[in-house]
Amino acid sequence: MGVPRFEPFAALRYSPSLSLDDVAAPPYDVLSDADVDALLSRHPRNIVAIDVPRDVDGPDRYSLASSRLAEWVAEGTLVRDTAPTFTLYRMRFVDETGTSRETVGVLGALEVVDEGAGGVLPHERTTPKAKSDRLDLTRSTNANLSPVWGLSLTEGLTDLLRAPAELVGSCHDEHGVLHTVERVTDPDRVAAISAAVGANPVLIADGHHRYAISRTFRDETRAARGGDAGAAELTLTYVAELVEDQLSIDAIHRLYHGVSTDELLQHFSECFDASEAGPVTPAFASEVVERGALCLVRADGTGVWLTPKTAAFADVRALDGAYLEHALRNTEIDVTYQHGVQHVVDTVAAGGATAGVLIRPTSIVEIRRTADERLLMPPKSTFFTPKLRTGPVLRPLD
Repeated sequence: MGVPRFEPFAALRYSPSLSLDDVAAPPYDVLSDADVDALLSRHPRNIVAIDVPRDVDGPDRYSLASSRLAEWVAEGTLVRDTAPTFTLYRMRFVDETGTSRETVGVLGALEVVDEGAGGVLPHERTTPKAKSDRLDLTRSTNANLSPVWGLSLTEGLTDLLRAPAELVGSCHDEHGVLHTVERVTDPDRVAAISAAVGANPVLIADGHHRYAISRTFRDETRAARGGDAGAAELTLTYVAELVEDQLSIDAIHRLYHGVSTDELLQHFSECFDASEAGPVTPAFASEVVERGALCLVRADGTGVWLTPKTAAFADVRALDGAYLEHALRNTEIDVTYQHGVQHVVDTVAAGGATAGVLIRPTSIVEIRRTADERLLMPPKSTFFTPKLRTGPVLRPLD
């Protein structure tokens, strides 16, 4: 079983004169045009000006991103560390159950390995997604602008990350989460973190497509150089330990299209016991867990409890996504994915789907089993929260 390299790097960071509240942003793939406008109105040097360039269309947008990055470095908006460092990334928040939480992971450069080679493991089957935008942006800027999210199988990694390091900055996001970044420069601590992460495989939790893009970019760079790809042999990654207290996992619920609610319930009848649930509220996020049941959401906002029949899932993994795939295995029904109970209720009520099904968050036990047994979960099995900000740490590839 292979293990990955995990290395410090000389990071690009915003000047201390700028507040991360003004220049950091959510991940590019959750931003609307209105979101980008709001972020740029907060500060013209917000990272979205590079990460989501919009001023021109076509290939010129990537050239624009590249020139902006160079300009910001030249003018001192972005400042490069003088030596390779790691960055501790802390998040303080209240989770979906109302519990106050604090997590810590480390930003570094994780080795890009070939698919199936071991060391860095996929977590779930991915859905088709256009990759050219992020690849073109990487080619033009020659930088990793946002991190992959990895889970380390090394026991005790969190203990190496708990002590504070040099505070670089902090910001609050739109959900009230406090994000704090700290620079690790002590050579002994850097070496200890590198060794710990590199001692066991890393499971990709979020950012499968970004990791795949990094593999393509690495291969292109190798071909161009006729050998080792240098910095492109690794990619910017946030790594946290795969333990309960360091992860907050929400469910990604299902939306079904092109089938009536009655037909859907008929398909489910072989595998689930159905009972009325009444009006669906945000409290159902925890109630599905307490009941051990899924919940079908109708257009009128009422729900139907779907309690799994043990015998029906004897040979199926204990994942609600797998249960649903199994129950619908003999039919073709269009399915999309939605985070948040109220979003599901609103979408179905507005006619955006025939019905929704609320599922339970994936357990740490099943995530660990995925890694240990080299299995893949169904698409959209896990939603790791809170989401990391883009901007606090950039990784140049030169």
